Amino acid sequence: MVRANGAVSLRELARVVQTSEVTVRRDVRALEAEGLLDRRHGGAVLPGGFTRESGFPQKSHLATAEKTAIADLAAGFVEEGEAIVVGAGTTTQELARRLARVPGLTVVTNSLLVAQALAHANRVEVVMTGGTLRGSNYALVGSGAEQSLQGLRVSRAFLSGSGLTAERGLSTSNMLSASVDRALVQAAGEVVVLADHTKLGSDTMFQTVPTDVITRLVTDEPPAHDDRAATELQALADQGVQIAVASGPGAGQGPGQPGAEGSVGERRTSRRDVPLPGQRRNLPPGSGSSPLRSAASLAEGRVADLAPRRR
Repeated sequence: MVRANGAVSLRELARVVQTSEVTVRRDVRALEAEGLLDRRHGGAVLPGGFTRESGFPQKSHLATAEKTAIADLAAGFVEEGEAIVVGAGTTTQELARRLARVPGLTVVTNSLLVAQALAHANRVEVVMTGGTLRGSNYALVGSGAEQSLQGLRVSRAFLSGSGLTAERGLSTSNMLSASVDRALVQAAGEVVVLADHTKLGSDTMFQTVPTDVITRLVTDEPPAHDDRAATELQALADQGVQIAVASGPGAGQGPGQPGAEGSVGERRTSRRDVPLPGQRRNLPPGSGSSPLRSAASLAEGRVADLAPRRR
């Protein structure tokens, strides 16, 4: 199953082999010791994940509680009337479901799943890029997607990926996805990365966002025994990335509500936002609400002036 799909959840494995998740977890641990699998929270992937990418069905079953908590927290950084870009991914899809409640919001995206989550939000304008559909993650990629983003300016970008390290920043396993993510970053005044703790310290083939471009990381609380994730969080903080940690499912405060400040390693029950040296500036919110449009149609319009150019 792992060879066929690239990743599989413990729940799915237990269902297929008709045994308990406890037994499956023990077996996966033994296979990892033999170098046949790499364990991930809630599942397993093929070892050496620099080139192999899991499909959407597999990703959607991994770290679901953590993604929910991250999405709840990230929604609190979005203001009424703002214009943002949201990349493809299962965590950004969860974020989009919460953004439906933010009035006057404009969301530019290359993700069909993000657009679908916002399709019936009558106070949110959804702007789709062009491009070629990539079926494994329901995202629009290629030159059409990148060209439709040229000249676009929004206040901030919300992105996820396959791995995040302090050395290389955010990365993904697919070249086309990485190229579109870089174009999304160029359109934004600041960059917010959504990544659960299983991605911290993981490095994949194509860099999308260098560490010095990341404004804020929204993540979940790493388990006490996960030294790699804790070390990576501290290294990211040392490089000036603001760290916001959701301590549990549903920990976010909701759109527009401020969170508590603290330091890496501190545990809180709601959300934690760590201001660090070199903090990026806050940018003015955007505005607007109208039917779904293409990104190219907005490139020379009002969205173009929503945020100043990156320094």
